[in-house]
Amino acid sequence: MFPDARPDDPTVTAMRARELGRKSVVVGDRVSLVGDTSGAPGALARIVRIAERRSVLRRTAEDDATTAEGRLERVVVANADQLVIVSALADPPPRTGFIDRCLVAAYDADIEPLLCLTKADLAGPEAVLGYYTELELPYVLIRPDSDLAALRALLAGRVSVLVGHSGVGKSTLVNRLVPEADRAVGTVSAIGRGRHTSTSAVALRLPPQADSDGDPGWIIDTPGVRSFGLAHVSAESLLHGFPDLVEATVDCPANCQHTADEADCALDAWVAGGKADPRRLASYRRLLASRSGEGDPREPERNPGDPLAGS
Repeated sequence: MFPDARPDDPTVTAMRARELGRKSVVVGDRVSLVGDTSGAPGALARIVRIAERRSVLRRTAEDDATTAEGRLERVVVANADQLVIVSALADPPPRTGFIDRCLVAAYDADIEPLLCLTKADLAGPEAVLGYYTELELPYVLIRPDSDLAALRALLAGRVSVLVGHSGVGKSTLVNRLVPEADRAVGTVSAIGRGRHTSTSAVALRLPPQADSDGDPGWIIDTPGVRSFGLAHVSAESLLHGFPDLVEATVDCPANCQHTADEADCALDAWVAGGKADPRRLASYRRLLASRSGEGDPREPERNPGDPLAGS
């Protein structure tokens, strides 16, 4: 990918050079090419070098690193500046557990998160925003007929990767941002689950805006996912996704695991004192438990007792 590419630059077809060995090339990588870079029909260049990655967003199929699925890390994208977490406000309902997982992955990769709430014509955002009120998480609301100027402003000059469950309207949003992208759009089934429409990640140059001569940025559309495994994130680093709980751990005893079984864990008193939402603590401990093989991370993430995600 070339961050300084112009909209009228040709699309170059290239293959990985043999001398790179097994080093994989992922969406977002900056690479050096040799050969025919004209973009003409039948032209083929070679990728001979992969630049050092500024950031790497990863996920695993499961949380438990002792399983084969948990040990298999998938690099979602390289060199992203921003993780756009796309969640519908209805049909399907928002899954705050999934959003929490994405926040952990973003903070662990040193990528800024942005919450994009779609289908705002079907439900209000108050419940979701209330859940994240202590985080001051940036967000945008999207309706079918809404102006995307606010979102474009947040994407400008950045490489942003979009993630979300199938059916939340991610591909529809991509098509509105980049009309020529022509990403496949699906429907939501009667049980509230979206059909997988995007099958591969793709980087798309945002079109220039008439009122700005600055860099419009890039977006990277990813396939819809059912889970976002965090086996690659240490138990200690999981807390990075819950900054509203961090301060409480100062009063925890040494080597506190922060689980519900820890009698002297300060997190319980912190929540009881009204300094954090109890659902946030429940979500954090759910992630801790899943690292021990408890629960099924392949299920749609629902926080216990969370009215946002159903029972």
